[in-house]
Amino acid sequence: MTTAASLTISDLAAETGLRPDTVRYYERVGLMPAPARTSGDHRRYDALAVDRLRFIRGAQQLGLRLADIRGLLAVRDTGECPCEPAEPLLRARIAEIDVEIDRLTRLRADLVAMAEQLPSATCPDPVPGVWCPPDHRRTEGRCDACSS
Repeated sequence: MTTAASLTISDLAAETGLRPDTVRYYERVGLMPAPARTSGDHRRYDALAVDRLRFIRGAQQLGLRLADIRGLLAVRDTGECPCEPAEPLLRARIAEIDVEIDRLTRLRADLVAMAEQLPSATCPDPVPGVWCPPDHRRTEGRCDACSS
């Protein structure tokens, strides 16, 4: 990888696994600083841009929001380690994941219960627009006969 400001936007995108449009977007929203420009007004990037985009991409893969990433980058840009401000963000993300795991666990249990009742020779014709057969009472958006 070249260290001088000689990477084109396509080179930078290829190096980081992003699309050029994504790089431009990050510049527009302030996650990336304005790059150096050639006399023909073409963007040129250096190794710092590669590092920054890898940081952004890694933070996004953890599920952090762009606003949170912007804050971490601001700390990082001062030369300080962004670990301390990252901790509450990561703990909040863990809590969000726990809620989603609970939701998915309930969904899985519902699907297993439904699958265990299939196939059924007594399955009534469905009512258009709903899953629950017409002879089953519905509470809380679920079929009473289908719930375990």
